[in-house]
Amino acid sequence: MVNTLVKLSNATRAVNSGSKEVILLDGIDMTVKEGEFISLMGPSGSGKSTLLNCIGMLDSFTGGGYTFLGEPVHSMKEKHRSRLYKDYIGFVFQAYHLIDELTVKENIETPLLYKNVKSSERKALVADILDRFNIVGKKDLFPSQLSGGQQQLVGIARALISEPKLILADEPTGNLNSKQGEEIMELFSELNKEGVTILQATHSESNASYGSRIINLLDGKMVSE
Repeated sequence: MVNTLVKLSNATRAVNSGSKEVILLDGIDMTVKEGEFISLMGPSGSGKSTLLNCIGMLDSFTGGGYTFLGEPVHSMKEKHRSRLYKDYIGFVFQAYHLIDELTVKENIETPLLYKNVKSSERKALVADILDRFNIVGKKDLFPSQLSGGQQQLVGIARALISEPKLILADEPTGNLNSKQGEEIMELFSELNKEGVTILQATHSESNASYGSRIINLLDGKMVSE
């Protein structure tokens, strides 16, 4: 049975700017099922990143309903919400967001520390993923010693280490050249075939085409699917 991971009903996000209210997301209805690969498209300012951040619980919707694996996120206490996203959601950012002072190995291990995984198990999981991404030789380097493509690989490895149900990727190839970008998208495609659910925000038609579904946003509204 395919589970519904994310269900949004009339989800909105509004912020106050000076004396007026600015609507960033306006009445979004959306369902993400396990195993899907969805591309969010739209110009800058259309709400793609805001939507990912709200689904990823880095921000909150200010109205409407949001359930994740059947649990009502919109009415949850912060503590419960943070447990949900630590357990089930992995983020991949355009700007990598690696920790400069940590080695590749330590960066990848970080989410496991938050989840209190035992040391021996952490070592084994990190060794596995270094091997899988062919970056064993880079494990003791710092982010500044890596190319953009390598940094993004480390970012994806870190997002995957705790075996999330959902990967949220915000312009994951935005800072890469076209060859590196293609390699990252092929990797996402493989992960998706293995059952990882992916929701990516992208400007790129070719990146979007990797998805099984494309959702277009404009001015915070879903305009087409």
